[in-house]
Amino acid sequence: MDDIEVIPQLAPGLLSVAPPKRTQRKDVRVTHQPGFVLHSYPYKETSLIIDLFSRDFGRVSLVAKGAKRPHSKLRSVLQTFQPLTVAWSGKSEVRTLIGAEWVGGMLPLEKSALLCGFYLNELLTKFLLRNEACQVLFDHYVSTLNQLAHGESAMIALRKFELVLLQQAGLLGDVTTCILSRARVQNDRLYVLDPGSGARPAFESDTVPKVYGKTLTDMENGSYSDPVTQAQSKQLMRYLLHHHLHGQVLKTRQILIDLQKL
Repeated sequence: MDDIEVIPQLAPGLLSVAPPKRTQRKDVRVTHQPGFVLHSYPYKETSLIIDLFSRDFGRVSLVAKGAKRPHSKLRSVLQTFQPLTVAWSGKSEVRTLIGAEWVGGMLPLEKSALLCGFYLNELLTKFLLRNEACQVLFDHYVSTLNQLAHGESAMIALRKFELVLLQQAGLLGDVTTCILSRARVQNDRLYVLDPGSGARPAFESDTVPKVYGKTLTDMENGSYSDPVTQAQSKQLMRYLLHHHLHGQVLKTRQILIDLQKL
């Protein structure tokens, strides 16, 4: 479990301009949408607000009316890491859940894999904008949950997911091309990865993680068998996530730290 990282005015002349007219949102109805509950919290006395990760609509907020009632069919369905088929409607920012069914076909996460799953969910809530489709990341999320559930290496699964997440969020491009030479990185040369631009040769004065070109190539290819690649990619992803989170500590990371102290 030590592989979970954190991550560590208008101009005066424009004030008199009339604001643009608001366009009325259309009522949207979505059915048979694959999705996973990322997070939920109580809403009023009997309902829940669901943060859902859907395949074709990205992150959406849904109100599940009556889901807290003892005999509600939704009570046992709206759980994290369960593959669902979901339906909703509405035109506001928070839409109304009108149906959810458990699909099945996935093993449950247990022990350390469960904390890894919550780590994935927290990353998604931090990096994904609402109502923006991200099918590639959704499919990779499903694949990562399956890998964790089947006892595959958490280190490798998490590093792969972190890389895809940053790339799909538009925060990281091709890591195997040097931004100065425009050529492919050289395996035996050290580089640093600037969050806003890309890979460049490392200088002695650099204080950010330095990694070999081979590490960057291995990461892009999803190959983590080399111990050097494992160690360097871990430090690199910690740095990149810490940068984009502006130093904010993830709750799942803090839980891990507390457990290690005990």
